[in-house]
Amino acid sequence: MPPEWDPHAATLMAWPMHRELWQEHLEDAKREYAGIARAIAGFEPVIMLCDPADVGDVRDRCGAGVETLPAPLDDSWLRDSGPAFVRGRDGRVAAVKFQFNAWGDRFPRYAHDQEVPYRIAEHLGMRTFMAPFVLEGGSFFVDGEGTLITTEMCLLNPNRNPGMTKEQIEQGLRDYLGVETIVWLPYGEAADVGPNGTDGHVDGVLQYVAPGHVMLLAPEDEAAPDHAFGRANLERLEASRDAKGRSFRISRLDVTAAAEAAYANCYLANGAVIVPIAEDGEDRDALDQIARIFPDREVVGVPGMTVLYGGGGPHCITQQVPVGDPA
Repeated sequence: MPPEWDPHAATLMAWPMHRELWQEHLEDAKREYAGIARAIAGFEPVIMLCDPADVGDVRDRCGAGVETLPAPLDDSWLRDSGPAFVRGRDGRVAAVKFQFNAWGDRFPRYAHDQEVPYRIAEHLGMRTFMAPFVLEGGSFFVDGEGTLITTEMCLLNPNRNPGMTKEQIEQGLRDYLGVETIVWLPYGEAADVGPNGTDGHVDGVLQYVAPGHVMLLAPEDEAAPDHAFGRANLERLEASRDAKGRSFRISRLDVTAAAEAAYANCYLANGAVIVPIAEDGEDRDALDQIARIFPDREVVGVPGMTVLYGGGGPHCITQQVPVGDPA
């Protein structure tokens, strides 16, 4: 699997549609999804999956830079329900469909989302490999050089793959994503539990910057919700080596207890970092930190508090399609 900073052919997203998740915030969710889609479309093509009845609404809100792909959906968290993409030695790209159980059967309806990877692969004209275990795209990162980072909090939760050992999960990751070394952080984000949580996806606390270099949510403020988890993750990373034997260069994302946005849940588009903001006084410091960590990328803040209410951020609702002819 290529890393997120490899050139993208497109970004995939899925349109929010169900009031049972968004409640009275559905209209705000559509507004934020459209804003994120438009921001990404300034750097690369965007393909928005949506219910056939929503095609006109998506086009009106997102504009000409966003292609619509009509498809039955249960939810709008494409990073988790959609495919991952792998590249062969010949440079051709294929999709990988992992099993999806709506974050440990949190939600009763996900039959349509189980089929989403096939619909995307068919639209892109590429073959699909089917992995026989549950895995969400927000629960791991790869560096394209053999390393995968994940969390014990999520992947070892018995609501995902109760019949698999840690060693079997590691082998599945190697088989279907082409990695060699798996680095296990203890925790995801402290708030990432409960009815709308993911049991600790790594994309709530970390983003890869480059091979051997990560940004980690690790607040100094002891009152910050992620202070203790961040310290434990920092210690684990400092003791780890990647597939090339390198120690990790760790750029700390240091936010205060007053910070509300999920700043670490940012998405690397071509030449840009798409960062969720709360539109309050904490944003400037977080955006400045991220700009220093990613000096060669344009940092784009996008309103994200409604997406956070739903359970995530820009990284959770996107999936990159790497450049390459389809296999």
